[in-house]
Amino acid sequence: MNPMKILGILLIVGASWIGVRWLQLQEESHEARLDRSCLSVTDKETVNVPIWVGVGAIVIGGLLLVFGSKKG
Repeated sequence: MNPMKILGILLIVGASWIGVRWLQLQEESHEARLDRSCLSVTDKETVNVPIWVGVGAIVIGGLLLVFGSKKG
């Protein structure tokens, strides 16, 4: 399997993963220790990816799968 087909598969899988699960970033911002207990606050941020990015990645991945093995 050549590298172009592998890249095509990765683009399709990555776009599908983003479509199923929103991309979330986690950042631990505060931590406090009181005697035997520990308290931490984690901030979550959701990144909205436009739908055209996912569709474009699937189309480009499909084209790489179809035309990736042909040599000019």
